[in-house]
Amino acid sequence: MGDLLINLLASLIAGTAVWLTGFLLRRRRLARERGFFGLTEGASCLLVVSRHASSPRENSVHRRDVAALVELATIARECGARADRVGEAEPAGEIGRQTEFCVGGPLTANPRSAVHLRTILRGVTFANVVDPGEPRLAFTVGGKEYVRTPDTTYVVLARFWGPGRGCPVFLLAGLTAGANLAAARYLAGRHRQLERKYGADRPFCLVLRIVEPAAYGTDFIDVAADVSDVAFEAAPVADPIGPTASPPAQ
Repeated sequence: MGDLLINLLASLIAGTAVWLTGFLLRRRRLARERGFFGLTEGASCLLVVSRHASSPRENSVHRRDVAALVELATIARECGARADRVGEAEPAGEIGRQTEFCVGGPLTANPRSAVHLRTILRGVTFANVVDPGEPRLAFTVGGKEYVRTPDTTYVVLARFWGPGRGCPVFLLAGLTAGANLAAARYLAGRHRQLERKYGADRPFCLVLRIVEPAAYGTDFIDVAADVSDVAFEAAPVADPIGPTASPPAQ
C-alpha cells in the first residue's frame, strides 16, 4: 500500500511539473509574440485596407484582402487584443497610438500606405508603368526593380515605428491582392523566426516573392531580399546634369 501511494505521489508530482513547464513555455511564447506585435491583453489594433481598385463601391474590399485581414485579426486575437478595421475614407489616427496592420500598396488604392512609403519607407518606390498592351506593376528598392510577371509577384513586408515610437506599424504592400494575402500568411506563420532575428524593437523590411501564384496560390513564397538597410533611407537622386567638367586650360 505504501509503495502504491509513493508511486501515485511521484506521478502527481511529475504530471504537475510537466503541466507547469508547458504553461510557463506557453506564457513565455505569448509574451514574446505580444512584444513582437506591440499588443497587450485587452488592447486594440488597426486594420487599414485598400479599397477594391476595380470596384465602383467605396467600401468594397478585394476578397483576398479580406482573407488577409482574417489572418491579421487572428494574430490579434491570439494576443488577447481586438482588431478594428479602418476603411480608405476613415482617419486611421496618429502613428504609434495603436499597433497598425496596413494592407495594400499605393497602386491598389491605399492612401495610408502611400503616406508610410513617402515619409518612412523612403527607399521603396512603387510604379505603375503602362506598357503597350498591359500595365506594368513594379516597385524599386535598393536599386533593384521587382516586377510582376505572369509567374511571379512580390510584396513588401515591413515593421517600423513613427518618430515617437509607441506601437509598431506592419506594412503589407503587394503588387496584387494575392501578394498581400501571402504576406499576411507569412507573418502569421513565421513571426517567431522574425522575432528571433529582429527582436521586439528593430525595424525590418523584406521583399517576399510569390512563385507561380496562378498554380500555387500563396503556398510558394520565399524571401527575395532583406532590404532593411536601405528601405528606410531615401534613394539617392541622380544628378541630371552629371559631374561638373573641369574648366578648359587657358
